[in-house]
Amino acid sequence: MIKPCNFEMKAFYNNNNGLIETKEWTPNSWISIESPSETEKKYLLEELQIPEAFYNDIEDIDERPRVEMEDGWTLIIMRVPIKSNDIKLPFQTIPLGVIFKDDICVTITFYRTEIIHDFMLYSRRKNIEVKDNFDWVLRLLLSSSVWYLKYLKQINQKIKLAEDNLEKSIKNEELQALLQIEKCLVFFITSLKANHVLFHRIKNLKAHREYFDPDLLEDVDIELGQAQDTANIYSNILTGMMDAYASVISNNMNNIMKQMTSISIILMIPTLIASLYGMNVPNGLEESRFGFWILLFVSVILSSFGAFLFKRRRWF
Repeated sequence: MIKPCNFEMKAFYNNNNGLIETKEWTPNSWISIESPSETEKKYLLEELQIPEAFYNDIEDIDERPRVEMEDGWTLIIMRVPIKSNDIKLPFQTIPLGVIFKDDICVTITFYRTEIIHDFMLYSRRKNIEVKDNFDWVLRLLLSSSVWYLKYLKQINQKIKLAEDNLEKSIKNEELQALLQIEKCLVFFITSLKANHVLFHRIKNLKAHREYFDPDLLEDVDIELGQAQDTANIYSNILTGMMDAYASVISNNMNNIMKQMTSISIILMIPTLIASLYGMNVPNGLEESRFGFWILLFVSVILSSFGAFLFKRRRWF
């Protein structure tokens, strides 16, 4: 289940020293749609006349980042991080599509995300002026990279918490928590790599690259690289930790098996002696009134000697 955010599913924003929300669409304003209903789908396909294939591609949760053009429309899909209420997968990535043509620019996502709302507030604080649609896409990539880093910090805290719990006692619950975090990191690393490829594809578009802000390109490249490196570092740390605890569990199992084997051998000594002298054949002690105590004494001595040897070898 995706964590809901407190803002409208469909919103219009004008670019005026930051993104200012308006009640209706005007040319060159930005349309943001999240979790579109049938009414909003009809608005997109019939009123704005965006290609239905673009809409269906964004709806696919596994859609990869790419740039596509059709009938004058441009579709750019990137993957952005979200925080969910799913215990088994607390962080995941979803496709966010930007569709534009002439004076129409729409962002569509079929899940609620904090990125759009956060960027809107950030643009107002910094009085950001979006030049064109590709500039808008680059700023969205930059914002998504910042959110990747934010969520990676939260993942790092979860790793530390799981590590503290494992130091107290190694249980299946703690190991499963690490496996869930590892799955989140795999999603993050894969999506960040794809976003980086998308960024270089946009950067090298011949018809637009001379209009790009070089400072913005550098910022996006740096943030994407930093997010990717951070995710890889956390993934390597987690992999090393899992391997270390797997070795600890294997070592503990070996120690337990040594102890159980030692105890079995020690208990086998008096059992063997009692079996030999308990057979129905003459053995020299069948008439002795001290026969039982002699056998008991010998069993204790031999068992104690065996325990001493195992203790010396540190099998106990």
